[in-house]
Amino acid sequence: MRNKNVTYLTHGAMIAALYVVLTYLANMLGLASGAIQVRLSEALTIMPYFTPAAIPGLFAGCLLSNILTGCCLIDIVFGSLATLVAAFVSYGLRKHKWLVAIPPIVANALVVPFVLIYGYGVNSPVGYLIATVGAGEVLSCGVIGMILLLSLDKVKGSIFGARVKQ
Repeated sequence: MRNKNVTYLTHGAMIAALYVVLTYLANMLGLASGAIQVRLSEALTIMPYFTPAAIPGLFAGCLLSNILTGCCLIDIVFGSLATLVAAFVSYGLRKHKWLVAIPPIVANALVVPFVLIYGYGVNSPVGYLIATVGAGEVLSCGVIGMILLLSLDKVKGSIFGARVKQ
């Protein structure tokens, strides 16, 4: 029982740490903010396919990233909650590999435009922001995330243990 808890916490912490590092990298490259965002860390939103520890890990990583990169309070709260909800839904879809990336794409495409408008004063139509944020999420989660999922799927037993069930 103790090893299971330690493994769970370790997986969650590693996912959170990777999320923060990848957000910083995307931020340094100018990709992590604005109407068109390609957060490299969003590729990790496929991790609930492999482990339930990804749910708190992604939430903590997003929360820390938003705090440490100086996001506004609305972004810290609602951006992190969007990630949390998407992670729960992705975990629920884990038996359907090709659907796992859809919840974070949809959640962020629907939440982030309002964060940009009300948190940062972006003066663009909501439809435009949904399209641009959605496009960035498709790149981050749908393309890069699925490449990551397919790559990790080959070695999931050695990373996440033999108990990973699909």
